Amino acid sequence: MDALVHLTNSLFNWFLPPIFFFFSLLFLPSFYLFKLLKWLLIPRFPENMKSKVVIITGASSGVGEQIAYQYAKREALLVLVARREHALEQVAVYARKLGSPDVLVAPADVSKPDECREVIEKAVRYFGRINHLFTNAGFASFYQFTDIVDISRFTSIMDTNFWGSIYCTYYAIPHLRRSNGRIIVTASMVGLVPEPNFSIYNASKAALIQFYKTLRVELGSEVKITIVTPGAMESEFTKGKSLLKEGEMGIDEVGRDVILGPMPVEFGKSAAARIVDEVCKGASYVLTPPWVRVAGVANIIAPELLESIFSYVYRTGPGNDRRNTLSKRLADAGAKRFCYPESILSPKIKPN
Repeated sequence: MDALVHLTNSLFNWFLPPIFFFFSLLFLPSFYLFKLLKWLLIPRFPENMKSKVVIITGASSGVGEQIAYQYAKREALLVLVARREHALEQVAVYARKLGSPDVLVAPADVSKPDECREVIEKAVRYFGRINHLFTNAGFASFYQFTDIVDISRFTSIMDTNFWGSIYCTYYAIPHLRRSNGRIIVTASMVGLVPEPNFSIYNASKAALIQFYKTLRVELGSEVKITIVTPGAMESEFTKGKSLLKEGEMGIDEVGRDVILGPMPVEFGKSAAARIVDEVCKGASYVLTPPWVRVAGVANIIAPELLESIFSYVYRTGPGNDRRNTLSKRLADAGAKRFCYPESILSPKIKPN
């Protein structure tokens, strides 16, 4: 028995790679022709969002807020979710001005499953259906793993970034099946590439990408899924709001500069417009800004080289001053002037 299993594995090792290569040569031209035709035709028939119900988590600020405004311009009915009720009310007022016929404010902590279930039930009671679920809530920390003081305080990153999306998705799926709706999840490019000082955040985003790719296979055409993998975008996150190494939420502009360095930060409004436009066209993946594709391709064809570059640019030794990283020095040398929107250079954020 074991000998047969060993033989089977050996045969797969020897013959599967060349067979896969041969069929790829036959299949890929047709596949890319199909993608080209889809790219040419679908923009003419984007999804009409008028009077459709969209739930957006993390909607009180940043990209989630801008996503709400883009859906409002398309006259969608909105359910805004975040912990800060007053901030949500402000977003709701402006969303109505932009064209949303009705907005439901649903304050909740998405890291708690009962509150996620209540959000979904409240949305269905109020509007009668759900068409899009946009899971966007999340936060990060700008420290190397070994510099964290109390690791037990950092489970909250996974609780919000990963489980906050999964809880909402779990309770929304029965309603999305009835509407043949869509789930949109904000992952991150760092879910694909190993940027230092971001280890737990990177892991939460990588988990999201793999989970929703798998869920897309499981659900088939019943519920469509769009995975958004953005680079740096204008938000409270790029202002420096993060989990400090002691486990308390605060502003860490030094850590922000280490992470961003000379990387251009995309304006939230333009990023949200691109994301919602691609979602309405039925995209399975949205990368924004488009240049971040380079990092994804580099991670596939030369992962060791990418790791070496990241280590050189972003890393310091454990306990060393983060101001000595090349990324921080480049930011201070003038990259902020050319790469950072003025809005993120102020540490002021919306109150809780």
